[in-house]
Amino acid sequence: MENLKKIAGIKAAEFVTNGMVVGLGTGSTAYYFVEEIGRRIKEEGLQITAVTTSSVTTKQAQGLNIPLKSIDEVDEVDVTVDGADEVDRQFNGIKGGGGALLMEKVVATPTKQYIWVVDESKMVEKLGAFKLPVEVVQYGAEQVFRRFEKAGYKPSFREKDGQRFVTDMKNFIIDLDLGVIEDPIAFGHQLDLQVGIVEHGLFNQMVDKVIVAGQAGVQVLTSTKGK
Repeated sequence: MENLKKIAGIKAAEFVTNGMVVGLGTGSTAYYFVEEIGRRIKEEGLQITAVTTSSVTTKQAQGLNIPLKSIDEVDEVDVTVDGADEVDRQFNGIKGGGGALLMEKVVATPTKQYIWVVDESKMVEKLGAFKLPVEVVQYGAEQVFRRFEKAGYKPSFREKDGQRFVTDMKNFIIDLDLGVIEDPIAFGHQLDLQVGIVEHGLFNQMVDKVIVAGQAGVQVLTSTKGK
């Protein structure tokens, strides 16, 4: 599996050229993309400016001497490469398994070409088997949790080292065990309207390309809908 992730990450780096502003994703597959960008800078003289989607990726990029700016210092991003936890046939996806969904969506929004790199196990008929992360402000988080319970979403606060996980933006994450999300777009809109929710892990019809690595090789799937 790790080899498939590496193949997908390296393939994604082919879409990066000199002079670009590049969004660096977070997670186990995006890690290999960032490593490859670092290699190209060192060995090939690639010249880019990057923005990151988490403190973890920032640390990795700094270690590779990748030039960084904050998202507020650039007008737009030429290409962003990130992972995904699930992707359906309509190019909707669930992200946030690594806890960086808010920063990932902030970087994805001004991106001209948004690419996901996944292994074939992440491609699904319907989203929902992977728990949907919802980032909530700490104040009133229990209220949001109880609303989710009443709705039958089987919520759980994400934890790390025996304590509630806190995102880079100092929020909590509530994971929803939904099983199947019949209409991701409608459900995403529903979550958007709820007070206390900062962001959710449904990335609906945002991605332009999905690079899928499997036992038979690498496929590049292109969305016809765009953003």
